[in-house]
Amino acid sequence: METKAKTRRKASVDTDSCVACGCCAKVCPLGAISVFRGIAAQVDTSRCVGCGRCAKECPASVIEIREVRA
Repeated sequence: METKAKTRRKASVDTDSCVACGCCAKVCPLGAISVFRGIAAQVDTSRCVGCGRCAKECPASVIEIREVRA
């Protein structure tokens, strides 16, 4: 019998295309996103719950919510 691996939703930022505007960090309810050195947003995956607010707010559309192994 096969068992499915547990997965969770997490935000992922394309740092090469991020414009570091900070919109995502402002809407994150758990403070899981920060802008690193004014260059790109970074996600603290231990805090991210994959709600998707950041991806909806991102004007550059460089954040996506992915399924990752728990």
